[in-house]
Amino acid sequence: MSESLKGKTLFVTGGSRGIGKAIALRAARDGANIVIASKTDQPHRVLPGTIHTAAKEIVAAGGQALAAQVDVRNERAVADAVERAVDEFGGIDILVNNASAINLTGTLETPMRRFDLMFAVNVRGTFVCSQACLPHLLKSPNPHILNLAPPLNMDPKWFEPHTAYTMSKYGMSMCVLGMAAEFAGRVSVNALWPRTVIATAALRMLGGGVDPNKCRKPEIMADAAHAILCQQDRDYSGQFLLDERVLRATGVEDFSGYAVDPRQPLLPDLFL
Repeated sequence: MSESLKGKTLFVTGGSRGIGKAIALRAARDGANIVIASKTDQPHRVLPGTIHTAAKEIVAAGGQALAAQVDVRNERAVADAVERAVDEFGGIDILVNNASAINLTGTLETPMRRFDLMFAVNVRGTFVCSQACLPHLLKSPNPHILNLAPPLNMDPKWFEPHTAYTMSKYGMSMCVLGMAAEFAGRVSVNALWPRTVIATAALRMLGGGVDPNKCRKPEIMADAAHAILCQQDRDYSGQFLLDERVLRATGVEDFSGYAVDPRQPLLPDLFL
């Protein structure tokens, strides 16, 4: 396993805040090039951060940044951003499919516009970005696709409360399953998921039902992603990885520093 992403180019969707930005900043500390592919060009009415503020943080952390306003639902916008990335940095080594939409409602309570948004962002967006980046990833000496997606589990308890959301996230997981096999030996394709709920600004969008003090910080996902993306074994692919297990395999034993409040019990994430 390489210990650095120095000089690598990462295309990170939804990279203006939260887990996506944390992954970008961790790579930036190595001296990586980061394409922040996110639609937040202007400040959001509720959520902090834009592609421009993220770019400044990435440069301050030691990386290079390209702020690309991209709605992953728009294949032309994705293709243009990929072209800009290749022109700017000479290629793409890593794709992080982080952009995601969430709506934890039952079948009768799910408006079709929210259903369409989740499938357009989570499933279609992941496929579009993968398709656009793959021709360049195939030229990289150590290419990776990392989807922020849960392990596939057909237990009905994960479908019953929010069937639409579960189907959309499992669509991202199935992209891992299929593409890892399709590009075996050529591109490492894996999924990463948190063992606990992660404290991000997006929690506010869930109506305050989750206590941030019982969560972990996004940095645990960033450190786990870094460990995965430094892997040089092409057979390290098609795996559904949990942040804590990845880090334990690297020798981490104390996770208290990742907790928002180490005194509080941690909330397990969905699908585990």
